[in-house]
Amino acid sequence: MESLIQQRLFETGQLERVKILYACETGSRAWGFPSADSDYDVRFIYTRRISDYLSITDKNENIALPVTDRMDIGGWDFRKTLQLFLQSSAPLYEWLQSPIFYMGDRTFVEELRTLMPKYFSCRTGSQYYISTAHNVFEGELQAREVRLKKYFHALRPALAALWTVEKQTIPPMEFSALRDMVADTNWQRVVDELLLQRTKAGGKTMVNAVPLLHDWLKTTLAYCAAQSAQLPELQHTTAELDTLFRNYIAA
Repeated sequence: MESLIQQRLFETGQLERVKILYACETGSRAWGFPSADSDYDVRFIYTRRISDYLSITDKNENIALPVTDRMDIGGWDFRKTLQLFLQSSAPLYEWLQSPIFYMGDRTFVEELRTLMPKYFSCRTGSQYYISTAHNVFEGELQAREVRLKKYFHALRPALAALWTVEKQTIPPMEFSALRDMVADTNWQRVVDELLLQRTKAGGKTMVNAVPLLHDWLKTTLAYCAAQSAQLPELQHTTAELDTLFRNYIAA
């Protein structure tokens, strides 16, 4: 599958006349809890020719390939990427930590990774994760039977929010690192059981609601919301990122 993904990315670069600076896996495979039928969520960052950026005609800031039952591939223009980087876009900061690298310029990735601690706003990031977890919890986990994968779609951002407000650093992408925030052995046992089911189940598998996890989510999200409101707001100029942008579109 990796070679097929790389081929699709290469063809996209040729067709769109762009240079792919970085391509990685996101979603459940990168988070560390794929199911038996999980698709591949591939995201990439690309740059255009310098003449395209100097044109009076706007160019698309997104490229999205047709979604199939196995692959979902899409990317962002480099300028948009840096704008989102400045805004502490949590999904982007996750992309840059992905354990699954498909193609690109590793020097470019390391440059952005080096800048991440400086530009990441714990306040903005934690609020994103709180909102994501809350929406899944309220919208998907209120029935007697729920989709198994939705537990992880709520737990992971809740843990990321907890990491951000308590450690005040960028949370890791992978669930295995985030779950170390919880000392409760019963919680860990229940999560292990769900993970085992997840590896053997399909994306539509249903399970009985787990009161322990519901209570934990409700308490943790309320705590994180209160703590997040106390975190400072960050402000940066664009000068450093402007230079980075110019360096790579001229390359």
